[in-house]
Amino acid sequence: MKRSSTYSPIAAPDTGSLRRWITAALAGSLMSVALPGIAADLEEIERRGSMNVATEDNYAPFNFIENGDARGFNADVLEELREYADFDIEQEILPWTGLLAAVSTGQYDMALTGASVSDERLRVFDYTPPYASAQHFAITRAGSEIDSVDDLGGLTLGVQAGSVLLSRLPELETMLSEEDGELGEVVQYESYPEAFADLANGRLDYVIDSAVPANTLVASRPDVFARGPAVSGAGYVSWPIPKSSPALLEYMTGFLAHLRDSGRLAELQEKWFGESFPDLPTEALTSVEQFHELAGLDD
Repeated sequence: MKRSSTYSPIAAPDTGSLRRWITAALAGSLMSVALPGIAADLEEIERRGSMNVATEDNYAPFNFIENGDARGFNADVLEELREYADFDIEQEILPWTGLLAAVSTGQYDMALTGASVSDERLRVFDYTPPYASAQHFAITRAGSEIDSVDDLGGLTLGVQAGSVLLSRLPELETMLSEEDGELGEVVQYESYPEAFADLANGRLDYVIDSAVPANTLVASRPDVFARGPAVSGAGYVSWPIPKSSPALLEYMTGFLAHLRDSGRLAELQEKWFGESFPDLPTEALTSVEQFHELAGLDD
């Protein structure tokens, strides 16, 4: 499997320097996010009569392409949004690695994708109320003897470049240190299909992904993959909106409440995720402190 030279294997740093290493590793994907442009707020969207949303194409079951057509949870949500809105919804499908940067610089009004909430992103974006859980799990090969976190010590893991899963690796490092283990070699990939291909052929020992895509992958290929132990605390998936667009955040929060109150949100969650999430927060996420309190990250 060909891998971009930008995402070549990266050796894990010494204990105590992992956070600095992750900051550097994320710099390429977050550099343009750190200095956002002025995105259109709701008044401008209504004036021009259209909203521009960015989606990705390779992260099932949130967004993916099948027989040339956009599919997934957010593809169905997009159709619901087109019925709900009084303006047109224009969609552009982008690779994940540049999607959030494009939204932050004002090229698009919001991202309608499976974006996990993180401290770094909350400094640039606000999030609508969560629509899925994003606790992280180790995905292993079927038949492996990886049953608990202490089995992961020293093993080679794969993770998507620029992702929240990369930024939360210190949680796994802490879990491993409590079992006298250490984080092994970390390999970054442009997309998850590349990482899972390397896992299947033995180049990786495990891949880290969040609950929903992990469940989907294992259910579709139980002879190849298995879900291993949790490697993070609680997490959330939602839609990021630039902080310069508070009225749009309120509008999309109302849209999500409409889906929830009508029962349509639970239907789409069951369809694409295999379960609904009735206990998720119903408020928009706008600060690191609020996120930590809701997710119990400071307990």
